[in-house]
Amino acid sequence: MNIILLEEREIHGGRVVLDDRRAVHIQKVLRATVGDRVRVGLVNGPMGSGVLTAVVKGRPTRVELVVELSEHPAHQPELDIILALPRPIMLRRILGQVAALGIGTLFIIQANRVEKSFWDSSLLEQHEYLEHLRHGLEQAVDTRLPQVQIFKRFKPFAEDFLPRIKDDYRFRILAHPYGTSTLAGYLGPGPGRILLAVGPEGGWVDFEVDRFEAQGFCCCSMGERILKVDTAVVALHARVSAIREMLCR
Repeated sequence: MNIILLEEREIHGGRVVLDDRRAVHIQKVLRATVGDRVRVGLVNGPMGSGVLTAVVKGRPTRVELVVELSEHPAHQPELDIILALPRPIMLRRILGQVAALGIGTLFIIQANRVEKSFWDSSLLEQHEYLEHLRHGLEQAVDTRLPQVQIFKRFKPFAEDFLPRIKDDYRFRILAHPYGTSTLAGYLGPGPGRILLAVGPEGGWVDFEVDRFEAQGFCCCSMGERILKVDTAVVALHARVSAIREMLCR
């Protein structure tokens, strides 16, 4: 936890009292004492610091901070991700990773090779997935929560929703092991948002590839190796970010 995230409703007159895992972290991991300053941030808002004014050890541990928030959050990331719903244990990892890496929106969708039982997971409840996104922000020292939108049917997403948002993106990438294009060959210099679609274990089926390509997606491969979904998300994000950074120098 490299930043203590706060909700606006928790701050009263510039002060906040914590008695949950954040208080335990401040007291036991940071070993902060009265007068020490810790990094804090407001979810979806500015960052700054908090001065510890009180520590009460016990169950629960309680700390009080006087906070000053004056640093503007980072700009919205230029990358959004479409993710075919993976198994819950993998989705848990991905949520934290994409929040730490930085994305704007995560679209979680159905695909032919997604097991229907995955949709029964409590991880798709807002209070569940937000907790994992917060963990990612705490790691990366960021306050901007990625938005999450969930679509339980593929055709309405691909044929109704996607046409409405596609023009918001300059680059539309369909990650596919058998894609004929490369990321380096497709991405170009200059500004522009990016929409990246990552399929399920086993990849996209031909019908899905056709629907994405009909909306202007370029079918790209990272090479011969087929990666697990959580590995692929991180690798693709890193590759896209590196290529864009190099091209925009």
